[in-house]
Amino acid sequence: MRLRVLGILSLLSVLMVIAVSSAILTSASRELTQEVQINRVSALNRFAQVAYDSALSGDTQQLQREMDRYSALYGEGVLIRLQQDTLRSGGLSEDQSEVRDAVSRASLNLNDTTLPALEPFGAGPEVLSRSFGTSSQVLGEAVLEVDLDGARQKLRERWLFVGIGAVALWAILLFAAARVSAWVLRPVHRLNSAVTELEATGRTARLPEDGPPELRELSRSFTAMAQTVSASIESQRQLIADTSHELRNPIGALRLRTDLLQLELNTEKQRTAAAGVIKELERVEDILDGVLRLAAAEHRASEGAAHSSIGAASRRIQDPIDPFPLLQEEVDRARPAAQLAGVKLELQDPPQPPIQLRCNPSELTHMVGELLGNAIKYAPGAHVSVVLRRQAASVAVEVSDDGPGLPADERAVATTRFWRSPQHRDIAGNGLGMTIVDRLAGANGGRLDLEERLPHGLTARLEFPSLDPSNTAKESADG
Repeated sequence: MRLRVLGILSLLSVLMVIAVSSAILTSASRELTQEVQINRVSALNRFAQVAYDSALSGDTQQLQREMDRYSALYGEGVLIRLQQDTLRSGGLSEDQSEVRDAVSRASLNLNDTTLPALEPFGAGPEVLSRSFGTSSQVLGEAVLEVDLDGARQKLRERWLFVGIGAVALWAILLFAAARVSAWVLRPVHRLNSAVTELEATGRTARLPEDGPPELRELSRSFTAMAQTVSASIESQRQLIADTSHELRNPIGALRLRTDLLQLELNTEKQRTAAAGVIKELERVEDILDGVLRLAAAEHRASEGAAHSSIGAASRRIQDPIDPFPLLQEEVDRARPAAQLAGVKLELQDPPQPPIQLRCNPSELTHMVGELLGNAIKYAPGAHVSVVLRRQAASVAVEVSDDGPGLPADERAVATTRFWRSPQHRDIAGNGLGMTIVDRLAGANGGRLDLEERLPHGLTARLEFPSLDPSNTAKESADG
């Protein structure tokens, strides 16, 4: 945004500088033209007066001497045509077309005493002409050559000074535009970052009040709104966690009473009904456990998003770990359940050299355990493989099976809270496992991807950014 604003302001400043410079240069050209014109018209009038006197007296010697003296002093030619003779000095001759035309116009009593506007890179002299005589008779014509090289040199010097001044003025305007745009846009950028942080984490830091008055007021209003939203979100999150925790005690007591009641039941029908009650209580306990784990996972995810929005400088760096031993431990822990479900569980060999990634070990263990549990539960009799893979710019932990899998539309919503596939309605579960894995992956800077495994099955991939070897080595040295 700042670049766009600076681009517009720089264009406007260039146009303004060009307009001011053009006005100054036009004025300078007009001033020098008038100065030369006044001087040369005065000299031309002087020659016309002396030529008139010479025409009346018949003596042209004095006129010729003044003409020669002028040409020697200024380097400009003079031509005066009398009825009986033509006088020349400085090499000016009627053979030149512009002189011939000037004499012709002057003979018709048409005076050319106006110079065209000077141009800095023009060339060649100009001529001024006028007639002299009585009111009823033209006695002759006077033509004066005007050398404009000196005036053009002065104009070029002024152009240079104006150009330097224009560049300096443009630099000053651009610097001022950069400072003003930074002053105006800095609160906007902070507000944008705060909105992003509030969206990701549900809270944000207090915005400093600087910039224009309108933006200061907007920062105050946003801070007040963000504090209200953050308090509301935190209150809701705490309410869910507290409610889930508090419900465990009465549900546990209810289950205990049900177990005691079951001992007093005599008929098989009564015991079956009591077993149904216990099953539902176990389901409620499972949901409460899932809600508590989800609340913790979302809290961790919000912490990770807050650290990302604040920046790497303030982030608590997780030490790199070798994930393969954790995968091996979880696979060994899941083998008994896999054998009961007829699942063949395989952990592929670790890559060489060993892979490291940044992730909380207990959270990685929980994520892999949840993915293995889902594969065993929803793909009985299948082949489940776990692999640690190095990719171009990331590290992936894949848990894949060749079971029935999920269609694309169901994979897209599989991480939604309490969502369960219609084909798994008769299998125990609370629909929170994949949601928790997704939140924990995000809290550790990674993501969860669900893909189809061909020809059938499902691949759940935990993908984390790969470590920069130079940074890892530096951190190890610092440690």
